[in-house]
Amino acid sequence: MPAAPPALPRTWRPLGPRVVGTVLGLGLVAVLAAAWLTFDAETRAAFTLLQRATVIGFVLLGLLILFGLMRSRVTAERDRLVVVNGFRRREYSWPQVVAVHLPPGAPWVTLDLADGGTASALGIQGSDGERSRRAVRELRALVADPPG
Repeated sequence: MPAAPPALPRTWRPLGPRVVGTVLGLGLVAVLAAAWLTFDAETRAAFTLLQRATVIGFVLLGLLILFGLMRSRVTAERDRLVVVNGFRRREYSWPQVVAVHLPPGAPWVTLDLADGGTASALGIQGSDGERSRRAVRELRALVADPPG
């Protein structure tokens, strides 16, 4: 059954990566803080400034990667579709988007483009189950009957 187009603007975000990213990020910081606090003063003093900076740098890099995955989204606006995958943002006018696909077992939505290419949209993840199927129906309704 075709879905009615949603009210615009409408943003879809994946639930799974946001939950996993939050849990892993907090867990990473908690484990490293607990490890540091369990070291005695002599062991802590043995770490040089460069070693401390390296560990902190790797933790920040890991948190940055998790943040990039967590910020993925798809936003339908009156004049365009905005797809944010990690730290890359793409904007498509409605006539550029021809079809929306999420086959069973696919990790995320694929957009067919008018130029014959495809684009991944990590903002709608197949692992979100019914939530992702509803988002695909809404996005398909917008592609079939573009706003504006």
